[in-house]
Amino acid sequence: MARDIYAYRHVAVQSVQRAGGVEVHPMPGQAYSPELMVQCSRRLGDTALYPLGTRFLLFAKLTDRLGGTPFLYAWHGDADVVLLAQEAKAFLAEFKRGRI
Repeated sequence: MARDIYAYRHVAVQSVQRAGGVEVHPMPGQAYSPELMVQCSRRLGDTALYPLGTRFLLFAKLTDRLGGTPFLYAWHGDADVVLLAQEAKAFLAEFKRGRI
């Protein structure tokens, strides 16, 4: 089954240390809470590849998998897009300008 590209949005996320492991969560300043879990490629949480706190740009959609807790889902096969601090700041500023 093909991905519904209209359900996916660009989301800035970052890796954080939580509960004894590395997790990926949305950055503050977007439509999604920074507490929302992100299911994505394990590469993004691998501290051997990317240091803790690395920011990424994902193409993700909000889902809840059969009525469970909502989370963001990004396909594991997408390319890893690392955001520099200035790029993340510009992305979040553009998001705020585009809000209604």
